[in-house]
Amino acid sequence: MTQPLWQKSSIKIDAKIMRFLAGDDVLLDREFFLHDIAASKAHVEGLEHIGVVSADEAAALKRELDALADDFAGGAFVLDQRYEDGHSAIEARLTERLGDAGRRVHTGRSRNDQILVATRLWLKDKLIALEAHCRAIAEVCLDRAAQPALPLPGYTHLQRAVVSSTGMWFAGFAEGFIDNVLRARQTLALIDANPLGTAAGYGVNLALDRAHTTQALGFARMQLSPIYAQLSRGKFEMAVLEAIGGALLDLRRLAWDLSLFTTAEFGFVALPAEYTTGSSIMPNKRNPDVIELLRASYASVAAARTEIEQLLSLPSGYQRDLQFSKGSIFHGVRHGLMALELVPDLLARLAWNEGAMRAAIEPAMYATDVAIEQAAAGVPFRDAYRAAAEAAASAGQGRTPEDSLAARVSPGAGHDLRLDELHARLRALDD
Repeated sequence: MTQPLWQKSSIKIDAKIMRFLAGDDVLLDREFFLHDIAASKAHVEGLEHIGVVSADEAAALKRELDALADDFAGGAFVLDQRYEDGHSAIEARLTERLGDAGRRVHTGRSRNDQILVATRLWLKDKLIALEAHCRAIAEVCLDRAAQPALPLPGYTHLQRAVVSSTGMWFAGFAEGFIDNVLRARQTLALIDANPLGTAAGYGVNLALDRAHTTQALGFARMQLSPIYAQLSRGKFEMAVLEAIGGALLDLRRLAWDLSLFTTAEFGFVALPAEYTTGSSIMPNKRNPDVIELLRASYASVAAARTEIEQLLSLPSGYQRDLQFSKGSIFHGVRHGLMALELVPDLLARLAWNEGAMRAAIEPAMYATDVAIEQAAAGVPFRDAYRAAAEAAASAGQGRTPEDSLAARVSPGAGHDLRLDELHARLRALDD
């Protein structure tokens, strides 16, 4: 391993302790490395503005940072156990290539604000991806909701309740994922603050050009208080995981529906073959494994959020405990986005079994329609309710699912899905 940035000549480093301190950082930092390099370039520009590095040194540092980014992206540079972490690797490379200019790159900067800004840039990218996935799901749901509706039993307590439709089912998830687009956008606005230049949490005795680094890195605002920059670590990561988790909660319920609907007992849905797998022992089986893992995906995000929450039992100021949050956000965010990315194609291609859905609509499912009709004609609703309950077995006489849906004129219901309004909400979230 290269010499740690914090090494003092009078203290010997114990290898076992060093391995514990480093943990998985150097591996996890591969995910954040290009963002760390981008932030280092902005920091160099800021140092040039205040005369800490010369114009020639700044040009050389930025050239070598670009070369390091290219080497890393192309595989010529590997971030491995030679380094304590990504920050050490950047400084070691610059010092190797440029000598004293490389040794100046850390001026006015701590590894604390260095990882904060790299992580913050990475989280912003992931929220943009979250918004894109949720938007794609909402658009597919709106497209399919607009197709001719097929009768679908509506359930409460997992018992057949009232007549619903494929249009209502898709419209419901469309609205949910439109809200998830909004939540991703709002979370991005929350975390879009530049912590670079806050150092170890108390600022430095240099007039750092933080306005420049904020603009150069594309942040909406500067995170002013160095103390709050440290307090926000973990808090902002949890907010991102909560936004992803909100989308996965909707996905979990969607996946639960499909898990039921694809069983032989329901038989309402056929999945694209690519979304099923075979059994290792039963030749007759095609299993909805993808659906089941989509259903389980929320657990990974919730676990990541809980781990960070537990780490945050801390006083103000930087504490090393937060090193462990890096793995949590990486695994939770990556898994959540991988799951959501699969959903648009799945929803676009799943096929409804109209015959099975019609066969599952039984006469008693029209009893609510009967009670409402009687109430609309002047019968007190509770009296109409009791009468409909007593005659529930014959409530469907002379009725069809299409008639029930056509009469469902309350806003958002079967006859009035308000898809135009949902489209308008989604368009309103366009950049």
